[in-house]
Amino acid sequence: MKNILVPLGLSENSITLNRVEYAINLAKELGGTVYVTQVFKELPRSGSLPTVNKTLKQITASSIEEQLSELDKKGVEVVALPLEGELLEAIPKFNLENAINLIVLGPENGGIKDPYFLGETSGSLVKKTEIPILIVPENYRFAPINKVLMAIKSGSIKKKNALAPIKEILTTFGAQMKLLQVKTTDFLPGDSEIQKDLETIISSYKSSENATLFQGVLEHLNANHPDLLCVFRRKRGFFAKLWEENTILKRDFESRIPLLILRGSD
Repeated sequence: MKNILVPLGLSENSITLNRVEYAINLAKELGGTVYVTQVFKELPRSGSLPTVNKTLKQITASSIEEQLSELDKKGVEVVALPLEGELLEAIPKFNLENAINLIVLGPENGGIKDPYFLGETSGSLVKKTEIPILIVPENYRFAPINKVLMAIKSGSIKKKNALAPIKEILTTFGAQMKLLQVKTTDFLPGDSEIQKDLETIISSYKSSENATLFQGVLEHLNANHPDLLCVFRRKRGFFAKLWEENTILKRDFESRIPLLILRGSD
């Protein structure tokens, strides 16, 4: 994961510097670069407007740099990246040319009364992007990743290189990963077969029967005390019913540790 992207300003309540700081620490361990991005909207191109748009880009870059000046970059290359247009369109376009390996997001943090875990834009990124996403809880401080809990329904992973991010994390930190397979009411016989590529990177395996995958995760989080929770985004996987909406409510899901979301199938 050499290129890590952190979007700024996804909501007026979001604490952005916390997740930028986390991304810097992670990039230091992985030997990566952090791109901190904020979008700006260009004016229609006519007459002298290209000059105005150039200025808007420079102003956006300066705004990013000003926020980054408060952080210790720890020798990591941190790039201020102003992007034109809408974030959901600008990130995939930038990714095609620069191969972003991970997007770091934060949850909504409007306090206890805020009902959302993910807002409209961040939820849309989780739902629609091809890029792995790491959601870092509010005020969560970076620490070495020693234990990972991966939660799955099906042991079949069809997406090519889907496991690459977690493999790199496990190798970099010398971490161990426990696989939790939750058997819900729609569990199929073929789901029990664990793909060989996945089987080679797990240190232990446990199965449980629960109404939902999330309930299974909650049941085992306290017992395992992982530093990272890893799940797959797919039609019959984690968040399956949550994909219908872009926003995700805290009553449906909330994580107190970093959550890595991988793309499990097309």
